[in-house]
Formats: sequence, structure tokens, C-alpha cells
Amino acid sequence: MALVDLKTILDIAEEKNCAIPAFNVYNMETVMGVARAAEETNSAVILQVYSRLFNNPEATYLAPIILQAIDQMKVKAAFHLDHGTSEVEVMHAIRLGATGIMRDGSALPLEENIMVTKKIVTLCNTENIGIEGELGHIGTTKDAVMGEYTKVDEAIRFVEETGVTALAILVGTAHGRYKQAPKLDIQRIEDIKKATELPLVLHGGSGVPDEQIRMAIKAGIRKINFGTDLCYSFLDSVFSVSREIVAVDLFMKEPIEGVKRFAVEKIKLLDAEDSNV
Repeated sequence: MALVDLKTILDIAEEKNCAIPAFNVYNMETVMGVARAAEETNSAVILQVYSRLFNNPEATYLAPIILQAIDQMKVKAAFHLDHGTSEVEVMHAIRLGATGIMRDGSALPLEENIMVTKKIVTLCNTENIGIEGELGHIGTTKDAVMGEYTKVDEAIRFVEETGVTALAILVGTAHGRYKQAPKLDIQRIEDIKKATELPLVLHGGSGVPDEQIRMAIKAGIRKINFGTDLCYSFLDSVFSVSREIVAVDLFMKEPIEGVKRFAVEKIKLLDAEDSNV
């Protein structure tokens, strides 16, 4: 179909009252699995790459694979930088063809977060690249203490002063595999959505109970990230394949299907089926 920008994808989510899944991909096989799932379900989708890979050679190889996959897909898709921790990763992602950028200044004081995010918004506006900001630092499941949840008044200020396309908020999730299921602050999601009227993003989607995912979408979440569980879907399939299969292309057929099955499941959970409008 076409490579589209982040705003186009999120406009679809708003129109359909669903969330578009954002799958972190790491190699050709994970890209292929997500692409096949999106086509099978006729779902718009976001293929995103973690910031670390843009500091290493991986993204230089991975970006052309993503763009080629999207070019061949029959559904709309965006290519997104996940957690751009500095301008270095942001500029590298732009040069490699990203149509969505996350500038993550959430670990900074509010004033600095606004400043660094606004700078990237201004830079990317001329290229029609949507920007995701983060307010409320979304840590990992290994953190001893979770950060303070995103405040409504600060969300209003952040959105007004930065001009971001989407806002990632901290409402009870974390990155990684949970030791016990999280409990999301659904009311806070609803309050922030009502106050900002902006597509909201939920990070740490892996392991969140299905019912809470559905409630979060109803409250205003329009993009949900899946990284950890996608990695498990790939690795579990790798470990299950017979070591007697030596040809790597044949060995990887089941891991690709493992990722596809996972992605199809999440697309349906997010009510993103037939979102390719």
C-alpha cells in the first residue's frame, strides 16, 4: 500500500476507536512475521526500532528491510524510532527513512523535556514526520520503584508547548516481563485524553491483561507497543526448531510464523483488524 507517517496511522486509530500495534522488530524474520500478520488481518501497523540499534550498525541493515517490506505490503504502515534518547539517534533514524520519531526526554525535568522535544518537532515538521513525546518516565520491570504517574496539568502544558503528534504516558506499565500483572490507571488515561485531545501511547504492552488493554483503548490509548513478548515469540520458536535443519532460511520459517501468530493475536486484541482504510 504505502509508507505513511505516524499521524496518518494514528488518525486511523482515532477514527476507528482502536489502537494500532507498534511492534519492535530486530531482524528480517521479525519484520516478515509482522508484515504477514498485518496483511492477513488487513491492519494498519507500526514497525518500530529501538533507539540502541541506531547507535550500532544494525539499523543501517534493518531500515532497508523494513522499507522494502512496507513497499510490498498491501496495508498502510509507519516506520518509527522507539525511545530516541538523543538527537544522534533521531537524525540517524530520519536519514534511514523513519516516518515517525519518538524523542524520549522523560528522564529530564519537565522544562528540559519540553525543550528537547519541541526542537525535534520543529525539525521534523518540514518533513511531515510525526513526533511521539513521553511524559512520565516509563522504566523497566526491574526498577525497584515506579516513577510518578503522568499528571494531567503537565500533560496539557507539554502538548501545547511541544506540538507533538502523540503522547506516551505513565499509567502503570513498564518495559520488560512483569512478575505480576500491572494495574493500569484507566481514569487517568481518560482524564489526559479529554484534556489534551491527543492520541495517547501505552508502552510496556507485553503482559498487560487483555481486559485492561481493552479498557485503556476505550479510555483513549491509540498506540500500544509490544517488544518483549515479540522477542519471546521469536526466540521460543527458534528453540523449538530441530537442530537437524541446517539451512538457515528453512530453519527460520517457524520463527517467522511464531512472530506472525503473536502479531495477529495482538492486532485482534487492539481491534485493529480491517483498520487499513
